[in-house]
Amino acid sequence: MTKPLEGIRIIDFTHVQAGPACTQLLAWFGADVIKVERPGSGDVTRNQLRDIPDADALYFTMLNSNKKSLTLDTKKPEGKEVLEKLIRESDVLVENFGPGALDRMGFSWERLNELNPKMIVASVKGFSDGHHYDDLKVYENVAQCAGGAASTTGFWDGPPTISAAALGDSNTGMHLAIGILTALLGRDKTGKGQKVAVSMQDSVLNLCRVKLRDQQRLERVGYLEEYPQYPHGEFSDVVPRGGNAGGGGQPGWVLKCKGWETDPNAYIYFTIQGHAWEPICKALGKPEWIDDPAYKTAEARQPHIFDIFKTIEGWLADKTKFEAVDILRKFDIPCAPVLTMKELANDPSLRASGTIVEVPHKKRGSYLTVGSPIKFSDLKPEITASPLLGEHTEEVLASLGYSKQDIFNLREVKAV
Repeated sequence: MTKPLEGIRIIDFTHVQAGPACTQLLAWFGADVIKVERPGSGDVTRNQLRDIPDADALYFTMLNSNKKSLTLDTKKPEGKEVLEKLIRESDVLVENFGPGALDRMGFSWERLNELNPKMIVASVKGFSDGHHYDDLKVYENVAQCAGGAASTTGFWDGPPTISAAALGDSNTGMHLAIGILTALLGRDKTGKGQKVAVSMQDSVLNLCRVKLRDQQRLERVGYLEEYPQYPHGEFSDVVPRGGNAGGGGQPGWVLKCKGWETDPNAYIYFTIQGHAWEPICKALGKPEWIDDPAYKTAEARQPHIFDIFKTIEGWLADKTKFEAVDILRKFDIPCAPVLTMKELANDPSLRASGTIVEVPHKKRGSYLTVGSPIKFSDLKPEITASPLLGEHTEEVLASLGYSKQDIFNLREVKAV
């Protein structure tokens, strides 16, 4: 099957998570992604949090599927020459170096544009150009704090809380992938390359737009009726932490199920939507609540919403999270079990859909990784193992016209 991005060559100058998540997605869809790495060491995640000595860590393997690895020392003239040839024959260069690093390497935007006017240069940044923090080094949790996520996550009587989801890293990578694809379509019309940049702060904020919505509502009316603090608590002038409340205006909470005393994940998330109130009452065996003025409307329910949740927990007491969801879904009630990583890893539906895949690796043996979260009717991405360090160096150099003797000479001067 021909893949949509076949014929697109991408120079992957990224490391750790945000950039590699972006280029991995493009590799899944057919792009020829060449990961340029430092000889002898490579991406730092190759040896971070190792579980098997002398094998690439899962941190690396799960972010670099379907890529090729080229080792190259761009500090040496011979390495720079290889990179120049690669730039001339590539479509996209993706980087997440610190500010000015490409310029110091001798590959400014002007130089890249001179070498290849059709080149798209895509960058992951901590903050947008011109931001007063644009020289600040940014990691996942830094981005979550700077982008507004942390201040609105957690419980109102505790400190700001970081999400375990990679809102700063992988989320930024997904945004950058969209930018690259847009620039490629634009190039088809204009024939010209361009710069594309996504900042981690901007990407986190983009996912927090409902909180920006709430800030404006709070400033206008002084309270937020769907937050647990209403109507008994007080609001300051900033969006508060709302615990497990839903962000869309439908009251929801994480509720205990059978076994919660020993299983820290024996919970479901239960949402009370207006149109679902009658089915909820029927499922709980509380038909009298349907027309009771104290329960009939969302406004009437809010003052004693936690009493309602307590009643639901009583109904859940003799049901596992899976049993509860199986009952509730028959009533079309929005809910879900709190699933652990172990449960997700072994979920047959996720295996069948390709969301979780098992991949053979030359040194690790088989390992689990994520597959494409995007599903197509005419494309099923095949997930292959991440490359060993420098595994494709000779292949890439040969594609650039280097002979076996040339490659030997490059190895002799340790440029590759």
